[in-house]
Amino acid sequence: MIDLPVVNDKPQRERKPDWLRVKLPIGEDYKRVRRLVDEYKLHTICQSGNCPNMGECWGAGTATFMILGNVCTRSCSFCAVKTGRPNEYDEDEPRRVAEAIQLMQVKHAVITSVNRDELKDRGAEIWHQTVKQIKELSPQTTIETLIPDVRGNWDALERMISAGQEVVSHNMETVERLYRKVRPQGKYKRSLEEIKRIKDYGKRTKTGFMVGLGETEEEVIQILRDLKEVGCDVVTIGQYLQPTKMHLAVDDYVHPDVFEKYRIAGLEMGFDFIESGPLVRSSYHAERHL
Repeated sequence: MIDLPVVNDKPQRERKPDWLRVKLPIGEDYKRVRRLVDEYKLHTICQSGNCPNMGECWGAGTATFMILGNVCTRSCSFCAVKTGRPNEYDEDEPRRVAEAIQLMQVKHAVITSVNRDELKDRGAEIWHQTVKQIKELSPQTTIETLIPDVRGNWDALERMISAGQEVVSHNMETVERLYRKVRPQGKYKRSLEEIKRIKDYGKRTKTGFMVGLGETEEEVIQILRDLKEVGCDVVTIGQYLQPTKMHLAVDDYVHPDVFEKYRIAGLEMGFDFIESGPLVRSSYHAERHL
């Protein structure tokens, strides 16, 4: 039996700080992306994850596509994506994603997915075919794949990352001490091992994690050290925002100066790129990380 995370009952602050304000999605480019996503019956983490940057990114003609459906087998206490028993996956999805990216003339595409723990290959074949078909239709498009925890199925991992994508990302999400509360079905050491194997395969590696969940500054520095040790190239650090009252409450709104402190610390450790700020998400400004 899996122990469900205890949801923090600390009251959410009524007013978010000024630095967390975002613009509403508007503009013709935003409408065009929305229309293509709807027309091709695609899922995006921008919508499913309630991303605060959706207006900016879609307005610039970019989006992060989410494959293998929009129902996750995990029950992470921070995530807005629906959890439950997913439907059968759609074998035609790789084609639709590739055609939408071609129509959007995307220069750098980001693909992610829900966890599909019930599948023997964790969805690896759909991952492989999606990247392969994007490359066939849009050979000039560079690709970042934000892949899930494969639960130690390293054969599945190799299939996921072997289709020609330039960047492979796997999110740590939080510091080691908070894993049981934030990501109860994940394992800190296993995710580090996944990143190490991606690096050993020869890929540019990337991860992201959140702050504002009750971690200390020392724990943030430690996760950066752990990531550097396994060969991670790029790290994104962003503010956790509570998606609904059923999810973990925000422990603290971290000041932008602290985010800058983390960025400088990471660069001094030798990371190629650190994206650190309140509104940063793992796919935010992803084209810069290539």
